[in-house]
Amino acid sequence: MFTRRLCLCLVALALVPPARASADLTAFLGTNPTPVNRVTTGFGVGVGLVIVGFEFEYGHTREDIDEFAPSLRTFMFNGLLQTPIPIAGMQFYGTAGAGGYRESFDEISETNVGINVGGGVKVSLAGPLRVRFDYRIFTLQGNPRYSKPQRFYAGLNLKF
Repeated sequence: MFTRRLCLCLVALALVPPARASADLTAFLGTNPTPVNRVTTGFGVGVGLVIVGFEFEYGHTREDIDEFAPSLRTFMFNGLLQTPIPIAGMQFYGTAGAGGYRESFDEISETNVGINVGGGVKVSLAGPLRVRFDYRIFTLQGNPRYSKPQRFYAGLNLKF
């Protein structure tokens, strides 16, 4: 009986078309307001199934010596939950992930692990070109100067 059910399930799975995967690239420019507004740049590379996606993201915030604000480099692997189809040309998502960071100020630096949570929207422009708005809150482990930096960015996103 079990073998018969297993065979029926396997045949049914073989007849169901696979979920369409898509990939995207994002180049972004934004701000990190912790402790003062500084420029943040970076990129993301992702792959998504219908409502679940994964991405690698690199971000770099510049140091501001006059304001005692360290530079911050993040290397994060994130999971995304997203709307399966765009709503009025907008695809909303929430994200969480973990990875590494390096915070540097003058001659002092800290390298450790961190996590992040956030969300955003990808807005269709024309064809595969979209603009992406994203907000993240990081929790940095170890002894960083600022353990809860935030980041907001806008970026160009290419879906393929």
